[in-house]
Amino acid sequence: MATPASQFRAAYRLQLTSGFGFAAARSLIPYLRDLGVSHLYLSPSLQARPGSGHGYDVINPRRISPELGGEEEFRSLAGAARGAGLGLILDLVPNHMAADDANQYWADPALRERFFDLDPATGHHRRFFDIDDLAGVRQESPEVFEETHALVLALVGEGLIDGLRIDHPDGLADPAGYLARLHEHGAEHVWVEKILDPGERLRDWPVQGTVGYEFLNDVCAVFVDRAGEAALTALWEEVSGDRRDFGEVALEAKLEQARGTFAPELERLAQTVSGLGVEREALARALASLPVYRTYVDPGRGLVTDEDRAAIAAAQMAPQIAQLLALERDGPPEFVSRFQQTTPPVMAKGVEDTAFYRYARLVALNDVGGDPSRFGIGVERFHAANAERAERFPLNLLTTQTHDAKRSADVRSRIAALSWLPDAWREHVRRWFELTEPLVRDGAPDHVERYFLFQTLAGAWPIGRERLEAYMEKALREAKRNTNWVDQNADWEAAVKRFCGALYDEPEFRADFEPFAAQLAHAGDRIALRMVALKLTAPGLPDIYQGDELPYRALVDPDNRRPVDWRLHQAMLSRLMGGSPPGAHTRKLFLTLRLLGLRARRPAAFATGYEALEAGPRACAYLRGEGAVLVAVALGGDRPEGELELPGGRWRDVIRGEQRSFARRQPLTEVLDDAGLAVFERL
Repeated sequence: MATPASQFRAAYRLQLTSGFGFAAARSLIPYLRDLGVSHLYLSPSLQARPGSGHGYDVINPRRISPELGGEEEFRSLAGAARGAGLGLILDLVPNHMAADDANQYWADPALRERFFDLDPATGHHRRFFDIDDLAGVRQESPEVFEETHALVLALVGEGLIDGLRIDHPDGLADPAGYLARLHEHGAEHVWVEKILDPGERLRDWPVQGTVGYEFLNDVCAVFVDRAGEAALTALWEEVSGDRRDFGEVALEAKLEQARGTFAPELERLAQTVSGLGVEREALARALASLPVYRTYVDPGRGLVTDEDRAAIAAAQMAPQIAQLLALERDGPPEFVSRFQQTTPPVMAKGVEDTAFYRYARLVALNDVGGDPSRFGIGVERFHAANAERAERFPLNLLTTQTHDAKRSADVRSRIAALSWLPDAWREHVRRWFELTEPLVRDGAPDHVERYFLFQTLAGAWPIGRERLEAYMEKALREAKRNTNWVDQNADWEAAVKRFCGALYDEPEFRADFEPFAAQLAHAGDRIALRMVALKLTAPGLPDIYQGDELPYRALVDPDNRRPVDWRLHQAMLSRLMGGSPPGAHTRKLFLTLRLLGLRARRPAAFATGYEALEAGPRACAYLRGEGAVLVAVALGGDRPEGELELPGGRWRDVIRGEQRSFARRQPLTEVLDDAGLAVFERL
């Protein structure tokens, strides 16, 4: 039975492991029901390799993971959830499976040839990014699709799964065809992990929308004070000695990946156009210069959209390659398909997993789908994105934290607040460089690494030294400047770790750092609350990452996949529901509880309608549901001056419970609370 769109209120992402499987998830149903979500959003749950910590290395798509509890426990979870009024959304991985002898489709040579994208000349397989033991699956084959989706689609048909999150659709030969086939087989609610460049629009596919990275970046950028750009740019150039813009840094990193890590993919691509005079270096530059993750040219049907033509024209590629991609010149269809499958990993590894760790002007902007050259956005752009989402994809996921995000929302918010304090930040950074110079050994860490570290500390403080050292090891290897994953510089890494540890024992540094970190936390934590207010009321389906309803200062995985203290969460929620007033530790949980309660009371208000209200450049305000709900947040540090134009009448303060009457024009200071936000429902 199909789930009505109105029943999608909010999703709660759970990261399942052998130590936290279906039974453990079932035990959380009362908590999640009381919190007010409508759907459990599960990480991949098909049988993966033994000991898998993420489930993306599937070995049997026709079997529920026995390590998570097997099909019986999965059905128990689904049944218990349904009994509590909750549904399930499942993360599905169609692009690849584990290249493992435990995988029957891989172990059998005949099945391997039918199911996997193999190079007929060498037997090499298409990888998932640069991971050799994850092999690309030929989902363009109807036989392969039917075999690998039989179980999941049967569970959808039974009503046990309400929606599917499709991992990495850009790796498929024909994403549009794949999504159409899913829809034809009864998968009505589908979200795609499609990473859009700022300004890029999701194609008109039969999906509910994306997993929400565009919202994650916009809702952070709207709180970045663009007046601080000049000062923070000057500081970055002073520290790094590098005056290049982010685009230049990203292109360099993408070229490195195309020529090095993805040399096998480059070679196979070159083979498809052998004899056409296309040089490998020209192909590398073409792969690296595409401004978006990929195009969706369909060589089989001869279809090239205006969006595809614009992206190809914007790339710095040889004319003959551009003509082949735009189908303006005869060439092998395989070249077009394979080129489009190769640009996403070049982008991901070059930008997200390299350039984001090299360019550190303001690392709050360095997250998946983000553009660090875009130093904040105006409120009008945020409104425009909300309005378009309300019209085209009203159930698009709204997230501020995922398992793949570089930083949690709380960390990102604090770093974003540096744009409010550029002068103070500059003075402290200069002081910290001076105080920590004696801790540097043989140049390690260098200035770029130290500045990256200082922003990380400011955003995540307090953080234990072991977590910080582990994070910096990963950050160093991702940056690929002084060490990397393949050719590790053990001495450099050890010196940086010693530097990290020494900071904790350096009294002068801590005496200067900790008061500033506290000041920044006060500002950043207010941004984090305002982000929650926007995420839970803007057009779309809110997505809460496990544990993020309480203070959650996490860095990139594996740091963001640490076990959650569920007893603490349950205890805090029980206190609030029992009438205890919220404190500093529970304000985000309290706000989440109140706003999810509002969504439950007024589902129609959040199903349609979005009207931006004039509130000046330092506030964001809008109405939902034909004026039934009013939302306003400050975008700067203090409650902004100015007036808000709004409908009159009687309103109830959703957060504080009191009733209010408003005139047509109301001073913002009389609308917003001490945290700089307000949510009202019309009486």
